[in-house]
Amino acid sequence: MREIASKGQLRLAYLRWAVVTVPFILLLGITSARLAPSGSDNPWFARLVKPAIMPPEWAFPVAWTTLYVLMGLALAMIINARGSALRGPALVVFAVQMAVNLAWSPVFFGMHQVVAALAIIGALFVLALVTFILFGRIRTFAAVLLVPYLAWIAFAGFLLYQIHELNPNAGSLVSARPTDEIQIK
Repeated sequence: MREIASKGQLRLAYLRWAVVTVPFILLLGITSARLAPSGSDNPWFARLVKPAIMPPEWAFPVAWTTLYVLMGLALAMIINARGSALRGPALVVFAVQMAVNLAWSPVFFGMHQVVAALAIIGALFVLALVTFILFGRIRTFAAVLLVPYLAWIAFAGFLLYQIHELNPNAGSLVSARPTDEIQIK
């Protein structure tokens, strides 16, 4: 005999998944960010000419933390949607877009490859859009949670394009490394 779960049971199952997915997505994001220092901690990035619309440095960790929490909540909703035929494909596309997302920081901040980072962010936007569509067919609110992510990727892509335009030789810039040498004048 098959029993139907109550709303309370479904909510509890979702919360159990969210307790796993939110910290997991945050951990992945933090790990990616730690692979190559960003912002003023990165001498190469500090030397780049930034666009006038560049947000303040503190905005990036706040934005990404918020986005990763929303992504984790959306992921929990989809994992919990066991009856959907699209659940498997949606989870695969989510995993692929997450891998592409995590590749961006090391490529841009670590390898200083602006053009490659532009290609990655373009692919990321397409994959995130497909994720949004699949999530929306399973749980509308899961897709709604991804709207800020899509907007941020588009904005980040625009910023990156502007950085590329302002710094055509960015890949060849030499990082200013701290030194222990004492300059005597």
